[in-house]
Amino acid sequence: MEAGLLTNMARNLLLQSQIKYLCSSHPKSNITFLKQTSKRWQHTRAERRELKGVMKAWQIRRYGGNEELTWSESVRVPRILHPDDILVSVNAASLNMLDIRMREGYGRAMINAVRNKERLHAPQSEFPLILGRDFSGTILKTGMKVKRFKSGDKIWGTVSPFRQGSHAELTVTSESHISKIPTNLTDVEAASLPYVVSTVMTALCDVGELKENNTASKRVLIYGGSGGIGTFAIQLMKAWGAIVTTTCSTDAVTMVSSLGADHVIDYKTQNVQQELMNMKGYDLILDIHGGVDFSFDLLKKWNNSKFVTIKTPFLQNADDYGIVPGLLRSGASLTANVLQGFKDGRSYRWAMFKPSSNHLLTVKKMIERDEIRPVLDSEFSFKEADKAYNKIEEGHARGKIVLNMQREDHP
Repeated sequence: MEAGLLTNMARNLLLQSQIKYLCSSHPKSNITFLKQTSKRWQHTRAERRELKGVMKAWQIRRYGGNEELTWSESVRVPRILHPDDILVSVNAASLNMLDIRMREGYGRAMINAVRNKERLHAPQSEFPLILGRDFSGTILKTGMKVKRFKSGDKIWGTVSPFRQGSHAELTVTSESHISKIPTNLTDVEAASLPYVVSTVMTALCDVGELKENNTASKRVLIYGGSGGIGTFAIQLMKAWGAIVTTTCSTDAVTMVSSLGADHVIDYKTQNVQQELMNMKGYDLILDIHGGVDFSFDLLKKWNNSKFVTIKTPFLQNADDYGIVPGLLRSGASLTANVLQGFKDGRSYRWAMFKPSSNHLLTVKKMIERDEIRPVLDSEFSFKEADKAYNKIEEGHARGKIVLNMQREDHP
């Protein structure tokens, strides 16, 4: 122990002498050196949290409203359990509507079934549960099979719903869920995008079959253009040459138009159904919020056009009816919708959030070419996460809400 204290004292004296020397003989390098030193010690603090075994995080201990969110400074640090796992020091993390729904218990039947299947011992409660599905951060440690990343790399990525989330100082994710952070984004800007990238590109590319080389001049309708998913989807489709129509409320029209949307329908002052019926048919419709009954009739006939919804009943049916009955009910619902489109060459499809490092890498390059930019509604400190949850639940966010773990008011 005494040897350790002497080592720390020697390190501190050396650091002080370096600072003193630079300040007296190299005044132009002062700021750069101090910034580098601050970053090095900030990373060391994250490592010390890991060694100590506890961290700060927001948790829920039962499902319900925002009153269930609790702040804790003694949460067990997550461990690397698989060879492709990565331990990350979280610099910023965003909020998504999925976090609100999971806080309420959405998906608990299926998600807990998968979690317990991976455990070697008896099934356990999911509580206390940490929410948060995306982040930007710095790698602290990697599993044995991780080859593309190393300790110290700055990354952005997503966390599977089957793991503890990113609204914590440290989180564990998989190598297949991350990529290097775009070089022209801040941590807060980068944290705003991974979840929406994974969700939108799963819906439009994997399910909707749109790609950079086949999207030009396609007519795409995006229901709800002002939130995180909508603002990214508009930019992606415009970058690939699509003709984009979207809907939003009056106060978001200017912002949505600035992202490149060709036609913006104000649902507060215009009749959305009538406006859309007066336009030409669509090659693809992205349904973000659900509940638009007339949408299928807007698709082009005999053109392999697609209606893709991310508001599926799959997880909710499993919650309401049990896993097997829920799956049967969901299958029957999807089959009925698919058969409806067979008669005139249109298709109805479901999409869900699916982490993908390939999609993140594609968007990283687009951001660095200035083809896509983050759209931020607001930023909160880590300690203010409860206020951020209240804001996203109020609705009508214009872009993303992000927690900045490094803000000065972070305790």
